[in-house]
Amino acid sequence: MESIDSLIDARWIIPVNPAMRVLEDHSVAVREGRILAVLPRIQAQADYIAARHVSLPRHALIPGMVNLHTHASMALLRGFADELPFAQWLHERIWPVEAKHISPRFVHDGALLACAEMLRGGITCFNDMYFYPGDAARAALAVGMRAALGLVVIDAPTPYASDADDYIAKGLDLRDALREQELLTFCMAPYVPHAVSDKTFSRLITLAEELDLPVHMHVHETQDEIEHALASHGVRPLERLRSLGVVGPNLVAVHAVHVNPAEIALLVQNGSSVAHCPSSNLKLASGFAPVASMLDQGLTVGLGTDGAASNNRLDLFQEMRLAALLAKAVSGNARALPAHRALSMATLDGARALRMEHAIGSIEPGKFADLTAVEFAAPDMLPSNDPISSIVYAAGRENVTHVWVAGRALVEDRDLKTPTKNDLESLITLWQNRF
Repeated sequence: MESIDSLIDARWIIPVNPAMRVLEDHSVAVREGRILAVLPRIQAQADYIAARHVSLPRHALIPGMVNLHTHASMALLRGFADELPFAQWLHERIWPVEAKHISPRFVHDGALLACAEMLRGGITCFNDMYFYPGDAARAALAVGMRAALGLVVIDAPTPYASDADDYIAKGLDLRDALREQELLTFCMAPYVPHAVSDKTFSRLITLAEELDLPVHMHVHETQDEIEHALASHGVRPLERLRSLGVVGPNLVAVHAVHVNPAEIALLVQNGSSVAHCPSSNLKLASGFAPVASMLDQGLTVGLGTDGAASNNRLDLFQEMRLAALLAKAVSGNARALPAHRALSMATLDGARALRMEHAIGSIEPGKFADLTAVEFAAPDMLPSNDPISSIVYAAGRENVTHVWVAGRALVEDRDLKTPTKNDLESLITLWQNRF
Protein backbone atom coordinates (compact mmCIF):
# COMPACT_ATOMS: atom_id res chain seq x y z
CA MET A 1 0.00 0.00 0.00
CA GLU A 2 1.17 3.50 -0.87
CA SER A 3 1.41 6.26 1.74
CA ILE A 4 -0.34 9.54 0.95
CA ASP A 5 -1.24 12.71 2.82
CA SER A 6 -5.03 12.60 2.49
CA LEU A 7 -7.81 10.43 1.21
CA ILE A 8 -11.19 12.09 0.71
CA ASP A 9 -14.23 9.87 0.13
CA ALA A 10 -17.49 11.35 -1.18
CA ARG A 11 -20.93 10.15 -2.21
CA TRP A 12 -20.34 11.90 -5.54
CA ILE A 13 -17.30 13.41 -7.18
CA ILE A 14 -18.03 15.88 -9.98
CA PRO A 15 -14.70 16.39 -11.77
CA VAL A 16 -16.09 18.97 -14.30
CA ASN A 17 -13.77 17.57 -16.93
CA PRO A 18 -15.13 15.54 -18.67
CA ALA A 19 -18.38 17.51 -18.64
CA MET A 20 -21.47 15.95 -17.05
CA ARG A 21 -19.53 13.10 -15.44
CA VAL A 22 -20.61 12.14 -11.92
CA LEU A 23 -18.55 9.52 -10.08
CA GLU A 24 -20.40 7.68 -7.32
CA ASP A 25 -18.66 6.41 -4.19
CA HIS A 26 -15.24 7.55 -5.31
CA SER A 27 -12.22 8.98 -3.53
CA VAL A 28 -9.56 11.58 -4.18
CA ALA A 29 -6.03 10.69 -3.15
CA VAL A 30 -3.84 13.69 -2.31
CA ARG A 31 -0.08 13.86 -1.93
CA GLU A 32 2.08 16.98 -1.55
CA GLY A 33 -0.82 19.26 -2.33
CA ARG A 34 -1.79 17.64 -5.61
CA ILE A 35 -4.35 15.09 -6.73
CA LEU A 36 -2.63 11.75 -7.09
CA ALA A 37 -5.65 9.73 -8.20
CA VAL A 38 -9.45 9.71 -8.48
CA LEU A 39 -10.73 6.18 -8.07
CA PRO A 40 -13.51 4.02 -6.58
CA ARG A 41 -13.61 4.22 -2.80
CA ILE A 42 -13.09 0.50 -2.23
CA GLN A 43 -10.03 0.47 -4.48
CA ALA A 44 -8.63 3.61 -2.81
CA GLN A 45 -8.83 2.04 0.62
CA ALA A 46 -7.00 -1.02 -0.67
CA ASP A 47 -4.29 0.95 -2.46
CA TYR A 48 -3.45 3.79 -0.05
CA ILE A 49 -2.56 4.46 3.57
CA ALA A 50 -3.54 8.05 4.31
CA ALA A 51 -2.22 10.23 7.09
CA ARG A 52 -5.69 11.77 7.10
CA HIS A 53 -8.90 10.13 5.93
CA VAL A 54 -12.01 12.29 5.41
CA SER A 55 -15.35 10.56 4.82
CA LEU A 56 -18.15 12.61 3.25
CA PRO A 57 -20.99 10.11 2.68
CA ARG A 58 -23.66 12.79 2.08
CA HIS A 59 -21.64 15.15 -0.06
CA ALA A 60 -20.63 16.04 -3.57
CA LEU A 61 -17.01 17.01 -4.09
CA ILE A 62 -16.48 19.68 -6.75
CA PRO A 63 -13.40 21.67 -7.81
CA GLY A 64 -12.65 24.76 -5.78
CA MET A 65 -14.47 27.68 -7.40
CA VAL A 66 -12.68 30.46 -9.28
CA ASN A 67 -14.02 33.99 -8.80
CA LEU A 68 -12.94 35.52 -12.11
CA HIS A 69 -13.57 39.14 -11.13
CA THR A 70 -13.76 40.91 -7.80
CA HIS A 71 -12.51 43.90 -5.86
CA ALA A 72 -11.93 41.99 -2.65
CA SER A 73 -11.17 44.93 -0.37
CA MET A 74 -14.49 46.56 -1.19
CA ALA A 75 -16.04 44.03 1.18
CA LEU A 76 -15.67 46.88 3.70
CA LEU A 77 -18.18 48.85 1.61
CA ARG A 78 -20.92 46.22 1.65
CA GLY A 79 -24.29 48.01 1.72
CA PHE A 80 -22.62 51.42 1.67
CA ALA A 81 -24.13 52.65 -1.60
CA ASP A 82 -27.22 50.62 -2.40
CA GLU A 83 -30.14 51.43 -4.71
CA LEU A 84 -28.26 53.93 -6.88
CA PRO A 85 -27.69 54.17 -10.64
CA PHE A 86 -24.19 53.23 -11.75
CA ALA A 87 -22.85 56.74 -12.34
CA GLN A 88 -24.21 58.10 -9.06
CA TRP A 89 -23.07 54.99 -7.18
CA LEU A 90 -19.53 55.41 -8.52
CA HIS A 91 -19.01 59.18 -8.59
CA GLU A 92 -20.98 60.27 -5.53
CA ARG A 93 -20.44 57.38 -3.12
CA ILE A 94 -17.64 54.96 -4.00
CA TRP A 95 -14.93 57.28 -5.28
CA PRO A 96 -15.32 59.81 -2.43
CA VAL A 97 -15.10 57.15 0.29
CA GLU A 98 -12.13 55.53 -1.42
CA ALA A 99 -10.37 58.88 -1.71
CA LYS A 100 -10.81 59.38 2.03
CA HIS A 101 -10.02 55.90 3.31
CA ILE A 102 -7.98 53.97 0.75
CA SER A 103 -4.73 52.76 2.32
CA PRO A 104 -2.69 49.58 2.69
CA ARG A 105 -4.60 48.80 5.89
CA PHE A 106 -7.99 49.29 4.21
CA VAL A 107 -6.97 46.92 1.42
CA HIS A 108 -5.55 44.26 3.74
CA ASP A 109 -8.46 44.25 6.16
CA GLY A 110 -11.10 44.32 3.42
CA ALA A 111 -9.37 41.53 1.53
CA LEU A 112 -9.12 39.46 4.72
CA LEU A 113 -12.88 39.79 5.21
CA ALA A 114 -13.49 38.90 1.56
CA CYS A 115 -11.23 35.85 1.74
CA ALA A 116 -13.10 34.57 4.77
CA GLU A 117 -16.43 35.00 3.00
CA MET A 118 -15.24 33.42 -0.24
CA LEU A 119 -13.60 30.43 1.41
CA ARG A 120 -16.72 29.64 3.41
CA GLY A 121 -18.61 29.67 0.11
CA GLY A 122 -16.28 27.24 -1.65
CA ILE A 123 -14.20 29.79 -3.60
CA THR A 124 -10.52 28.85 -3.57
CA CYS A 125 -9.13 31.36 -6.09
CA PHE A 126 -10.04 34.97 -6.84
CA ASN A 127 -8.97 37.35 -9.58
CA ASP A 128 -8.61 40.72 -7.88
CA MET A 129 -8.52 44.28 -9.17
CA TYR A 130 -7.74 46.97 -6.63
CA PHE A 131 -5.10 49.35 -5.34
CA TYR A 132 -2.25 48.19 -3.07
CA PRO A 133 -2.35 44.62 -4.46
CA GLY A 134 0.53 43.62 -2.20
CA ASP A 135 -1.70 44.07 0.84
CA ALA A 136 -4.43 41.95 -0.75
CA ALA A 137 -1.73 39.34 -1.37
CA ARG A 138 -0.76 39.46 2.30
CA ALA A 139 -4.37 38.74 3.30
CA ALA A 140 -4.73 35.87 0.83
CA LEU A 141 -1.50 34.26 1.98
CA ALA A 142 -2.52 34.63 5.62
CA VAL A 143 -5.56 32.41 5.06
CA GLY A 144 -3.91 30.12 2.49
CA MET A 145 -6.09 31.15 -0.45
CA ARG A 146 -5.13 31.34 -4.11
CA ALA A 147 -5.21 34.80 -5.75
CA ALA A 148 -4.56 36.33 -9.15
CA LEU A 149 -3.45 39.87 -8.35
CA GLY A 150 -4.37 42.67 -10.71
CA LEU A 151 -1.54 45.14 -11.23
CA VAL A 152 -3.85 48.14 -11.53
CA VAL A 153 -3.00 50.89 -14.02
CA ILE A 154 -4.82 54.13 -14.81
CA ASP A 155 -3.66 57.52 -16.06
CA ALA A 156 -4.77 59.39 -12.97
CA PRO A 157 -3.28 59.90 -9.50
CA THR A 158 -4.62 58.07 -6.46
CA PRO A 159 -3.21 57.55 -2.96
CA TYR A 160 -1.60 54.39 -4.36
CA ALA A 161 0.30 55.87 -7.32
CA SER A 162 0.93 59.19 -9.03
CA ASP A 163 0.77 58.31 -12.74
CA ALA A 164 0.82 55.40 -15.17
CA ASP A 165 4.57 54.92 -14.85
CA ASP A 166 4.27 54.76 -11.07
CA TYR A 167 1.44 52.18 -11.23
CA ILE A 168 3.43 50.03 -13.62
CA ALA A 169 6.65 50.25 -11.61
CA LYS A 170 4.91 49.33 -8.37
CA GLY A 171 3.09 46.45 -10.02
CA LEU A 172 6.22 45.00 -11.57
CA ASP A 173 8.14 45.34 -8.30
CA LEU A 174 5.37 43.43 -6.52
CA ARG A 175 5.41 40.67 -9.11
CA ASP A 176 9.18 40.35 -8.78
CA ALA A 177 8.92 40.18 -4.99
CA LEU A 178 6.14 37.57 -4.88
CA ARG A 179 6.58 35.57 -8.06
CA GLU A 180 7.84 32.51 -6.15
CA GLN A 181 4.68 32.31 -4.04
CA GLU A 182 2.85 29.24 -5.33
CA LEU A 183 -0.58 30.58 -4.37
CA LEU A 184 -0.18 33.84 -6.29
CA THR A 185 -0.34 34.76 -9.96
CA PHE A 186 -0.59 38.17 -11.62
CA CYS A 187 -2.56 40.07 -14.25
CA MET A 188 -2.10 43.44 -15.87
CA ALA A 189 -5.21 45.36 -14.81
CA PRO A 190 -5.94 48.56 -16.74
CA TYR A 191 -9.11 49.53 -14.90
CA VAL A 192 -11.36 50.62 -17.78
CA PRO A 193 -10.56 51.70 -21.36
CA HIS A 194 -11.38 55.40 -20.95
CA ALA A 195 -9.05 55.69 -17.94
CA VAL A 196 -6.00 54.52 -19.90
CA SER A 197 -4.25 56.36 -22.74
CA ASP A 198 -3.16 54.79 -26.02
CA LYS A 199 0.46 55.24 -24.97
CA THR A 200 -0.10 53.42 -21.67
CA PHE A 201 -1.99 50.61 -23.39
CA SER A 202 0.89 50.14 -25.80
CA ARG A 203 3.31 49.68 -22.92
CA LEU A 204 0.95 47.39 -20.99
CA ILE A 205 0.42 45.08 -23.94
CA THR A 206 4.15 44.80 -24.51
CA LEU A 207 4.66 43.91 -20.85
CA ALA A 208 1.77 41.43 -20.82
CA GLU A 209 3.23 39.63 -23.82
CA GLU A 210 6.78 39.65 -22.47
CA LEU A 211 5.70 38.39 -19.03
CA ASP A 212 2.88 36.15 -20.32
CA LEU A 213 0.24 37.80 -18.12
CA PRO A 214 -3.52 38.03 -18.62
CA VAL A 215 -5.02 41.51 -19.11
CA HIS A 216 -7.97 41.97 -16.74
CA MET A 217 -10.22 44.96 -17.54
CA HIS A 218 -13.80 46.24 -17.38
CA VAL A 219 -15.14 46.33 -20.95
CA HIS A 220 -18.57 47.43 -22.20
CA GLU A 221 -20.09 47.35 -18.73
CA THR A 222 -22.50 50.23 -19.31
CA GLN A 223 -24.00 52.12 -22.22
CA ASP A 224 -22.46 55.31 -20.82
CA GLU A 225 -18.99 53.78 -21.23
CA ILE A 226 -19.68 53.16 -24.91
CA GLU A 227 -21.05 56.67 -25.48
CA HIS A 228 -17.99 58.14 -23.76
CA ALA A 229 -15.71 56.17 -26.10
CA LEU A 230 -17.63 57.25 -29.17
CA ALA A 231 -17.37 60.90 -28.11
CA SER A 232 -13.67 60.67 -27.19
CA HIS A 233 -12.29 58.25 -29.80
CA GLY A 234 -14.97 57.94 -32.47
CA VAL A 235 -15.28 54.18 -31.98
CA ARG A 236 -16.71 51.76 -29.43
CA PRO A 237 -14.28 50.60 -26.70
CA LEU A 238 -13.65 47.14 -28.13
CA GLU A 239 -12.80 48.58 -31.54
CA ARG A 240 -10.30 50.92 -29.92
CA LEU A 241 -8.83 48.03 -27.94
CA ARG A 242 -8.62 45.94 -31.13
CA SER A 243 -6.74 48.69 -32.94
CA LEU A 244 -4.28 48.92 -30.04
CA GLY A 245 -3.63 45.19 -29.97
CA VAL A 246 -5.32 44.63 -26.61
CA VAL A 247 -7.89 42.14 -27.90
CA GLY A 248 -6.14 38.79 -27.86
CA PRO A 249 -5.79 35.55 -25.90
CA ASN A 250 -4.58 37.46 -22.82
CA LEU A 251 -7.73 39.59 -22.50
CA VAL A 252 -10.28 38.91 -19.75
CA ALA A 253 -13.12 41.29 -20.61
CA VAL A 254 -15.13 41.94 -17.46
CA HIS A 255 -18.93 42.35 -17.69
CA ALA A 256 -19.16 42.62 -21.52
CA VAL A 257 -22.83 43.50 -21.11
CA HIS A 258 -23.23 45.71 -24.18
CA VAL A 259 -21.57 43.66 -26.90
CA ASN A 260 -23.07 43.11 -30.33
CA PRO A 261 -22.69 39.96 -32.49
CA ALA A 262 -19.66 41.36 -34.33
CA GLU A 263 -17.93 42.13 -31.02
CA ILE A 264 -18.64 38.65 -29.69
CA ALA A 265 -17.14 37.24 -32.88
CA LEU A 266 -14.10 39.50 -32.42
CA LEU A 267 -13.52 38.14 -28.91
CA VAL A 268 -13.94 34.56 -30.11
CA GLN A 269 -11.61 34.99 -33.09
CA ASN A 270 -8.90 36.41 -30.84
CA GLY A 271 -9.20 33.79 -28.10
CA SER A 272 -10.30 36.30 -25.45
CA SER A 273 -12.38 35.49 -22.38
CA VAL A 274 -15.26 37.14 -20.52
CA ALA A 275 -15.89 37.45 -16.78
CA HIS A 276 -19.67 37.41 -16.40
CA CYS A 277 -20.98 39.14 -13.24
CA PRO A 278 -24.77 38.73 -13.32
CA SER A 279 -25.61 39.96 -9.80
CA SER A 280 -23.62 43.17 -10.16
CA ASN A 281 -25.07 43.78 -13.63
CA LEU A 282 -28.56 43.46 -12.19
CA LYS A 283 -27.99 45.47 -9.02
CA LEU A 284 -26.53 48.46 -10.89
CA ALA A 285 -29.04 48.08 -13.74
CA SER A 286 -26.20 47.74 -16.22
CA GLY A 287 -28.13 45.30 -18.42
CA PHE A 288 -28.21 41.69 -19.53
CA ALA A 289 -25.07 40.21 -21.06
CA PRO A 290 -25.81 37.99 -24.10
CA VAL A 291 -24.13 34.99 -22.51
CA ALA A 292 -26.05 32.34 -24.47
CA SER A 293 -24.76 33.87 -27.71
CA MET A 294 -21.23 34.01 -26.32
CA LEU A 295 -21.30 30.34 -25.39
CA ASP A 296 -22.89 29.32 -28.69
CA GLN A 297 -19.97 30.94 -30.52
CA GLY A 298 -17.39 29.18 -28.34
CA LEU A 299 -16.28 32.08 -26.15
CA THR A 300 -14.71 31.18 -22.80
CA VAL A 301 -16.93 32.69 -20.08
CA GLY A 302 -16.15 32.49 -16.38
CA LEU A 303 -18.09 33.87 -13.43
CA GLY A 304 -17.27 36.77 -11.13
CA THR A 305 -18.98 38.32 -8.17
CA ASP A 306 -17.59 41.84 -8.67
CA GLY A 307 -17.07 43.62 -5.35
CA ALA A 308 -19.38 43.50 -2.35
CA ALA A 309 -20.19 47.20 -2.88
CA SER A 310 -22.07 46.32 -6.09
CA ASN A 311 -23.28 42.84 -5.23
CA ASN A 312 -23.25 42.49 -1.43
CA ARG A 313 -22.38 38.78 -1.70
CA LEU A 314 -19.16 37.15 -2.83
CA ASP A 315 -21.10 34.02 -3.66
CA LEU A 316 -20.51 31.95 -6.79
CA PHE A 317 -23.43 29.64 -6.05
CA GLN A 318 -25.66 32.67 -6.50
CA GLU A 319 -23.82 33.66 -9.68
CA MET A 320 -24.12 30.16 -11.17
CA ARG A 321 -27.86 30.04 -10.65
CA LEU A 322 -28.45 33.59 -11.87
CA ALA A 323 -26.24 33.09 -14.92
CA ALA A 324 -28.13 29.97 -15.95
CA LEU A 325 -31.58 31.47 -15.38
CA LEU A 326 -30.80 34.79 -17.07
CA ALA A 327 -29.29 33.06 -20.10
CA LYS A 328 -32.49 31.10 -20.57
CA ALA A 329 -34.74 34.13 -20.16
CA VAL A 330 -32.68 36.48 -22.35
CA SER A 331 -32.30 33.94 -25.17
CA GLY A 332 -35.81 32.54 -24.89
CA ASN A 333 -34.30 29.06 -24.83
CA ALA A 334 -34.76 26.83 -21.78
CA ARG A 335 -31.81 24.71 -22.93
CA ALA A 336 -29.40 27.65 -22.87
CA LEU A 337 -26.59 27.41 -20.31
CA PRO A 338 -27.34 24.02 -18.73
CA ALA A 339 -26.27 23.26 -15.18
CA HIS A 340 -23.08 21.43 -16.10
CA ARG A 341 -21.92 24.44 -18.12
CA ALA A 342 -22.73 26.84 -15.26
CA LEU A 343 -20.60 24.71 -12.94
CA SER A 344 -17.77 24.75 -15.46
CA MET A 345 -18.02 28.55 -15.69
CA ALA A 346 -17.54 28.75 -11.92
CA THR A 347 -14.54 26.44 -11.96
CA LEU A 348 -12.64 25.29 -15.06
CA ASP A 349 -13.63 28.17 -17.37
CA GLY A 350 -12.50 30.72 -14.81
CA ALA A 351 -9.20 28.87 -14.49
CA ARG A 352 -8.90 28.76 -18.27
CA ALA A 353 -9.42 32.53 -18.55
CA LEU A 354 -6.57 33.02 -16.06
CA ARG A 355 -4.47 30.49 -17.99
CA MET A 356 -4.40 28.24 -14.94
CA GLU A 357 -6.41 25.30 -16.29
CA HIS A 358 -3.29 23.12 -16.12
CA ALA A 359 -3.25 23.53 -12.34
CA ILE A 360 -6.79 24.10 -11.03
CA GLY A 361 -10.46 24.11 -12.07
CA SER A 362 -11.20 20.39 -12.29
CA ILE A 363 -10.61 17.25 -10.24
CA GLU A 364 -7.92 15.47 -12.23
CA PRO A 365 -4.65 13.76 -11.32
CA GLY A 366 -1.72 16.15 -11.37
CA LYS A 367 -3.72 19.25 -10.53
CA PHE A 368 -3.65 20.97 -7.18
CA ALA A 369 -6.11 19.57 -4.64
CA ASP A 370 -8.33 22.67 -4.59
CA LEU A 371 -11.62 21.10 -3.56
CA THR A 372 -15.05 22.05 -2.21
CA ALA A 373 -17.47 19.70 -0.46
CA VAL A 374 -21.21 20.39 -0.70
CA GLU A 375 -23.53 18.61 1.73
CA PHE A 376 -26.79 17.09 0.46
CA ALA A 377 -28.33 16.28 3.85
CA ALA A 378 -30.70 19.23 4.36
CA PRO A 379 -34.32 19.03 3.14
CA ASP A 380 -33.69 21.77 0.59
CA MET A 381 -31.16 19.50 -1.13
CA LEU A 382 -33.37 16.39 -1.27
CA PRO A 383 -34.07 14.39 -3.30
CA SER A 384 -31.06 14.61 -5.56
CA ASN A 385 -32.08 13.19 -8.89
CA ASP A 386 -29.17 14.95 -10.59
CA PRO A 387 -26.26 16.09 -8.38
CA ILE A 388 -25.00 18.64 -10.91
CA SER A 389 -28.45 20.19 -11.20
CA SER A 390 -28.71 20.27 -7.40
CA ILE A 391 -25.36 22.08 -7.12
CA VAL A 392 -26.45 24.82 -9.53
CA TYR A 393 -30.18 25.24 -8.92
CA ALA A 394 -30.69 24.16 -5.29
CA ALA A 395 -27.43 24.47 -3.35
CA GLY A 396 -26.17 27.61 -1.66
CA ARG A 397 -22.92 28.50 0.01
CA GLU A 398 -24.50 27.46 3.32
CA ASN A 399 -24.26 23.86 2.07
CA VAL A 400 -20.45 24.05 1.81
CA THR A 401 -18.83 22.12 4.66
CA HIS A 402 -15.20 21.59 3.66
CA VAL A 403 -12.71 23.46 1.49
CA TRP A 404 -9.13 22.58 0.60
CA VAL A 405 -6.47 24.60 -1.22
CA ALA A 406 -3.45 22.60 -2.41
CA GLY A 407 -4.56 19.83 -0.08
CA ARG A 408 -4.64 22.05 3.00
CA ALA A 409 -7.98 22.10 4.85
CA LEU A 410 -9.10 25.73 5.19
CA VAL A 411 -12.73 25.01 6.09
CA GLU A 412 -13.76 21.97 8.12
CA ASP A 413 -17.34 21.21 9.15
CA ARG A 414 -18.20 24.81 8.14
CA ASP A 415 -15.52 26.14 10.48
CA LEU A 416 -13.07 28.59 8.90
CA LYS A 417 -9.63 27.75 10.22
CA THR A 418 -8.12 31.27 9.95
CA PRO A 419 -8.82 33.99 10.85
CA THR A 420 -11.17 33.46 13.77
CA LYS A 421 -14.67 34.89 13.69
CA ASN A 422 -14.02 37.12 16.73
CA ASP A 423 -10.85 38.56 15.21
CA LEU A 424 -12.68 39.47 12.02
CA GLU A 425 -15.64 41.03 13.81
CA SER A 426 -13.40 43.27 15.90
CA LEU A 427 -11.39 44.31 12.88
CA ILE A 428 -14.39 45.15 10.72
CA THR A 429 -16.22 47.00 13.50
CA LEU A 430 -13.33 49.46 13.65
CA TRP A 431 -13.75 50.21 9.94
CA GLN A 432 -17.52 50.47 10.07
CA ASN A 433 -17.24 53.16 12.73
CA ARG A 434 -15.09 55.26 10.37
CA PHE A 435 -17.56 55.49 7.49
